[in-house]
Amino acid sequence: MRATRLNKPPSNRSDWKTIRSLLPYLWEFKGRVIAALILLLLAKLANVSVPLVLKEIIDALDQPKALVVLPAFLLIAYGILRFCSTVFGELRDAVFAKVTQRAIRRVAIQVFGHLHSLSLRFHLARQTGGVSRDIERGSRGISFLLNFMLFNILPTLLEIGLVMLILINQYDIWFFIITLITLLAYIALTLIITEWRMIFRRTMNDMDSKANTRAIDSLLNYETVKYFGNEAWETRRYDEHLQQWEKAAVRNQTSLAALNTGQSAIIAIGITLLILLAADKVVMGEMSLGDLVLVNTFLLQLYMPLHFLGFVYREIKHSLADMEKMFNLLDEHQEIADQSEAIKLLTDSASITFEHVNFSYETNRQILFDVNFTIPAGNIVAAVGHSGSGKSTLARLLFRFYDVTDGKIRINDHDIREVTQESLRALIGIVPQDTVLFNDSIYYNIAYGRPDATHEEILAAAKSAHIHDFIESLPDKYETQVGERGLKLSGGEKQRIAIARAILKKPAILIFDEATSALDSKTEKNIQKALKQLAKNRTTLVIAHRLSTIIDADQILVMDKGHIVERGTHQQLLAINGIYAHMWELQQQEELVLPHEQKDK
Repeated sequence: MRATRLNKPPSNRSDWKTIRSLLPYLWEFKGRVIAALILLLLAKLANVSVPLVLKEIIDALDQPKALVVLPAFLLIAYGILRFCSTVFGELRDAVFAKVTQRAIRRVAIQVFGHLHSLSLRFHLARQTGGVSRDIERGSRGISFLLNFMLFNILPTLLEIGLVMLILINQYDIWFFIITLITLLAYIALTLIITEWRMIFRRTMNDMDSKANTRAIDSLLNYETVKYFGNEAWETRRYDEHLQQWEKAAVRNQTSLAALNTGQSAIIAIGITLLILLAADKVVMGEMSLGDLVLVNTFLLQLYMPLHFLGFVYREIKHSLADMEKMFNLLDEHQEIADQSEAIKLLTDSASITFEHVNFSYETNRQILFDVNFTIPAGNIVAAVGHSGSGKSTLARLLFRFYDVTDGKIRINDHDIREVTQESLRALIGIVPQDTVLFNDSIYYNIAYGRPDATHEEILAAAKSAHIHDFIESLPDKYETQVGERGLKLSGGEKQRIAIARAILKKPAILIFDEATSALDSKTEKNIQKALKQLAKNRTTLVIAHRLSTIIDADQILVMDKGHIVERGTHQQLLAINGIYAHMWELQQQEELVLPHEQKDK
C-alpha cells in the first residue's frame, strides 16, 4: 500500500467557514452569550486593577517608618479584586455551559439526520468506522473551540489592550515599544509554525479515521476473518495506517517542542529587557518601587496568558481540523430530496406503474432498459430472472433510494418524485433477502415496523410470521438480544422477524425480495401461507428465485439484462416455452434430485 505523504494535507476546509457554521447555534442563546461576555469583561477589568492597587499598597508602605499608615482599605480592595477576577470567570463558565452543550447536541443531531437523508449511493460508499470517528472528534472540537475562542483569545486580547494603554499613558515610551515588539514576534512565530504544523494534524486525523474504518470493518466480519485464518493479515492492514499516524504524531510533537522553545525565548528576552529598564528607572528615581512591582506584575499577567494563548491558538487550529471532516459531511449533496411542492401520499389502495423506465447506477453502466409494467391495486406481480437481471433494482427505485434516469414511476397516477419520501415509504413494506437487525431485543426489532404498535399487535405479528413459538422457547423470550446485525440468530429466524415487521407495518404496498430464500422447505410452506394472507388485498411485488413460490401471481415478469423479455401468468409463460419455461424445468429437476441426495446421505 502506498504511504500517505505527510507534506500534503488530506483536506483543507476554510476555518472561517467552519466558524461561521457554529454562529447560528450560539445565537440561539444570545442572552447567555451576552451575559457571559459581560462577566468576561468584568473579570478582566478586575484582573488589570489588581496590579494598580498593589502599586498603591507598596508605595504607601515604602515610606519612612514614622509616616507609615496601614493601607487597610487598599488591602481589602486588593482581596476583593482578586476574588472578583476569579468569581466572574466561574460565573461566566456556568452561564455559558448550556450554550456549548446545546451546540454540540444540535450539530450532532444535524449531522446524524443529514446522514440519514443522503442517498443509498453515499451509504454504499461510506466507511462506517471513519465517519463515526469524524463525528466523535468534531463534537469534542466544538466544545474546545467555543470555550477557548470566546474565553481565552478575546479576554487575552482585551487584557493586552488595557495593559498597553496603561504603559503608554504612565511610563516611558520604551516600555510600550519593547512590549509591542515582543508581542509581534511571539504572534508571528506562533502563526507561521502553527500553520505549518497543521499538515501533521490533518494527516493524523485522516490516518486515525482510516485505521478505525479498518478496525470496525474487520470486527464486523469477525467470522470471515476466522474462516480464512487471516487475523495476522487484518492486524497488518490495521497497522499500515497506524504507522502513518505514528509518523505524523511524532513530527507533530517535535515541531510543538520547537514552537514552545521559540515562544519561551521571545518572552524571556522581552521580560528581561523590561525589568532592566524598570530597575534602571527606579535607581535613577524616575519610578517608585511600586512602579517596578506594577510593571513586573503586568508583564507576568500579560505574558502568562500570552504563552497560554499560543497553546490555545494551536488547539483551536487542531479543533478546526477535527471539525472540518464532520462539517464536510453536512456539505454532502443530498441526491434524493423532496420537491418544495411535494405532497403527502395517503391511501389504503395503491396501483403501481413503471413507464418507460431507464436507470443507470453509473453513466457507463445501464441497469434497466425501457421497463414498462403496471401492478393494479390488490394484484400480485412477480419479477424473475438470473442474477444481475435488474430485479432488485425495481424495489430500490420504488422506495426512491435512487431516481430513475428516464421515464416515471407512478403510484395512483402520482409521480413518486412529486410526493414526500416519508409518505411514500410509509406506504411500502418489504421483506428483504438479507435481513439485518439492530443490536437490541427481538421485541424491539419486530416493533421497529411500527414503533407505536401495542404489545398485543406485536405478538400477533410474530404469530402470523410463525416465530412466536420459537421466541417463547428462548430463556429471555422477546427480550432476547439478537447481537450485532442479528448474528445470534439463524438466517431463517432473521427472515421471520423481517416478515413479522412487515406484517406489523400494515402497508398498502408489499415487496418480497427473495423473502423465503433463507428458509427450509417445511418453514417455507408455513411462511408462504402467511405471506399470501398478508398480500391479500394489497398491491404486491415479488422478486423471486424459486419459481414455485410465484405460480399464483397475477402476472410474472421475466427479466434479462435489464429488459422485460417475457410476461404473463405461470401457465401462459410455460405455453410460450421460452426463458421462463426453461428456468421452471431446471428447478423442477433440482427439486427431484435433492430428495434422492438427502436419502442417500
